[in-house]
Amino acid sequence: MISPNPENWTIASLSKAIRKREISPVEITRAYLERIEAHDSRINSFITLLPQEAMKAARQSEKELSRGNDRGPLHGIPFAAKDLFFTKGIRTTCGSKILKNFIPAYNATVIQRLQAAGAILLGKLNMHEFAYGTTSVNPHYGPVRNPWDRERVTGGSSGGSAAALASSFVPLTLGTDTGGSIRIPSALCGTAGLKPTFGRVSKYGVYPLCWTLDHPGPMARCAADLAMAMNILAGLDPLDQSTLSVPVPDYIKGLTENLKGIRIGIPDSFYFELVDPEVLASIEKAIQVCKKMGATVKRISLPMLPEASTAAFLILLGEGAATLEKWLRTRASDLGDDVRSRVNLGAAIMATQYLKAQAIRRKVREIFSLVFQKVDVLLTPQLPITAPKIGQQSVPWGKKTEAVPSALTRFTRIYNLVGNPALSLLCGFSSSGLPIGLQIAGKPFDEATVLKVGHAYESNSRWKERHPKLDG
Repeated sequence: MISPNPENWTIASLSKAIRKREISPVEITRAYLERIEAHDSRINSFITLLPQEAMKAARQSEKELSRGNDRGPLHGIPFAAKDLFFTKGIRTTCGSKILKNFIPAYNATVIQRLQAAGAILLGKLNMHEFAYGTTSVNPHYGPVRNPWDRERVTGGSSGGSAAALASSFVPLTLGTDTGGSIRIPSALCGTAGLKPTFGRVSKYGVYPLCWTLDHPGPMARCAADLAMAMNILAGLDPLDQSTLSVPVPDYIKGLTENLKGIRIGIPDSFYFELVDPEVLASIEKAIQVCKKMGATVKRISLPMLPEASTAAFLILLGEGAATLEKWLRTRASDLGDDVRSRVNLGAAIMATQYLKAQAIRRKVREIFSLVFQKVDVLLTPQLPITAPKIGQQSVPWGKKTEAVPSALTRFTRIYNLVGNPALSLLCGFSSSGLPIGLQIAGKPFDEATVLKVGHAYESNSRWKERHPKLDG
């Protein structure tokens, strides 16, 4: 029987229970809405909640399923979307004051695909303004608070998406990742998040920040749930020219509980420098788990990573300024201070700097292509730190300090630069009870192997059985 506690629900367990008539879409949706009502005032993960619309959709799903009209594994499963995915007739604020009353006339492709599969939209999630930041401390809608410690950030920019999952408000959310914005909050909140290959998931109807770095993707409680979502989300979209006609596998069928034959690469530098010792210890334990499951693990050299990180930052600044320049010109006072300063900084990027960054991008892609001839995935810390406190500006490293945004993106934005898929999973907790994230990255359009490794690791660990306490 399915557990009565939403903390123990996954997409897979709910989908199975619906088909065994152990629970209905109406009961599931009502339970999540009641949990949100009871606890989200302390987390602040939602900007717009849709209780009436969600219950109407749940009743419709229940009728369809009772008549044998089963649209697939996500039929009757609730989800929520970061508030930059266009939703027809439902406001889409992008976490901004400027768009607080913007109501799109159409759905983003990924929203359309999920709803066509029978998934139920619960609402729109809080985020860093215009997706341009790493903390989800939002000056217009309030900060998203980390369920594990409400004085700490969730990470950004998809902070509400991860916080809602960690709080068991919903089993599936949508996020976007431009410099780590799916993976950073997933790591800080102890959930799972996948940045797919660039071109694997449609960006149509997603408010842009950087057209060559933006990656929409699913966020959930575990790798298996991400695989179920990817079966719906992945694939060519004629409305988005950046998507490619690459065959989409059945991601669920590729999941196993061993890693025999899998080659795991561990970078010999960069990813293991200036890292919290507790993070390093958790990553080393994860590596040993993978070895016990049959994986071959070897150290590899990845040159030009510092240059790649700088190039990604320059491209982000340049493209972000181009996207948001109109708001700087016409509504500057309505932008949050941090976003306004980033747009101003980006406006000063010279064409020569942007073009040189693109040249570095090409070289780094070649390096990664050669490395992935030798290994199937790369395994690293997702972040060098655990969740900073709200308002914290820097991270101490001995006599040196590092700005929080730099620390949070140092290990993430390189995969936005090259476009390879990258997965964040929970792999431990600090002594103060904060989640620690593991990053698994793979070859272009090989999300199947990345998810396979992630699922196998989760099957041999019990970290995801821990839940934050929301009372008090």
